[in-house]
Amino acid sequence: MPFLEQMAQIGSEAGRALRWQLRNRPEQAGRAFERALELWDFTLEAGSDLPKLREAARSREAFAADFIGGGGEAVAAAWERYFLPFAYAVRRKT
Repeated sequence: MPFLEQMAQIGSEAGRALRWQLRNRPEQAGRAFERALELWDFTLEAGSDLPKLREAARSREAFAADFIGGGGEAVAAAWERYFLPFAYAVRRKT
């Protein structure tokens, strides 16, 4: 799967994790968080382009810290703004 599609999929799962966290549903949030990290790991394992690997690794680390820190609505909105261009790019290609 191309990098843009991988990041769009990660964004979908990361957004789901944050929405569940905001709704105070820790079990569902935790499962979505684990799936998002798993998708990031697949992206990192399959990648060969160093700038893309750096982007994926840094975003994974930052997201994990934000999720564990329970940043709230402002953090969720920031991550939505980060992932939205990936989703738009994928949608434009189809």
